[in-house]
Amino acid sequence: MTPIDAVLLLVAAVGAGAMNAVVGAGTLITFPTLLALGVPPVVANVSNTVGLVPGSVAGAYAFRATLVGRAALIRRLLVASSVGGVSGGALLLVLPPGAFEMVIPPLLLLSAVLAAIQPRVARAVALRRAAAAQRARSDTPATATATPLLLVGITATGVYGGYFGAAQGVVLLALLGVFIEGGMSQLNGIKNILAGVANLVSALLFIAIADVDWRIAAIVAVGATIGGGLGGRYGRRLPSKALRVFVVLVAVVAAVWRLVD
Repeated sequence: MTPIDAVLLLVAAVGAGAMNAVVGAGTLITFPTLLALGVPPVVANVSNTVGLVPGSVAGAYAFRATLVGRAALIRRLLVASSVGGVSGGALLLVLPPGAFEMVIPPLLLLSAVLAAIQPRVARAVALRRAAAAQRARSDTPATATATPLLLVGITATGVYGGYFGAAQGVVLLALLGVFIEGGMSQLNGIKNILAGVANLVSALLFIAIADVDWRIAAIVAVGATIGGGLGGRYGRRLPSKALRVFVVLVAVVAAVWRLVD
C-alpha cells in the first residue's frame, strides 16, 4: 500500500466512522475503497471487520445505560448473535474466495436498500411502540422475552454480520421492534450491542486463523475512531438524508463496478 493509498483509506475510514455515528452503514465506504485500491475481497472484508471493532465496541458501550434491568434478555440475545457472528465468519473463510467475490454485488445492493429504508424502519418501529405500549414515557424499559423466533432471527442476522455485515443494524432494529417493547433509545442500545458482538467475535476468528492485513486494520481503526468522535459531536448538524443518499450511491456504484469488472 502506497502512502497515497493509506491516506485515501484513512479518509474513507474517517467518513465511515462519522457515517456510523449518524446514519450507519459505514462499511459501504471503507469496503468499496479497499476494493478500488486493489485489495482482494476476502482480505478487504476481514481486515475491514477487524479495523471497525473499536468503533463497534465504543458504540455499544455508549448505550450501556439503556440496557439496565434486561440482563437475562441481553444474555440470550448475545449468545444468538455470537453464534451467528462466528458462523458467518467461518463461512467467509471456509467457502472458496470466488464464492464471496460472486456475492459481493448482491450484498452491496442489499446493503444499499437497507441503508435507504432505514428511516422508514425506524418510523415503523416508533409507531408500533406508540400504538402498542401507550406509555407516558418513550423510554419505558423493555419487557419482552427472547422467543425462539426472535433468537433465530438474531442468529441469522449475526451470520450476515459475520460474513459481510453492512447495514445489519437495520435488520436488527426491525426484528427488535417486532418482538421487544421499549423506546427507540433502548432498541438502539440493544441493536448496537448485538451488532458489536457479532462484529467482535467474527473479528476474533479472523485474527486467529485468517489473513489479516494489519496495516489496513490499523488505518481503518484509527480513521473510524476519529470519524466516530466527529460524527457524534457534529453529525447531527449535517443533513442525514444527504448522507444516506451518498452511502446508497457508493454501494450501487461499487456493485455495478464489480459486475462489469
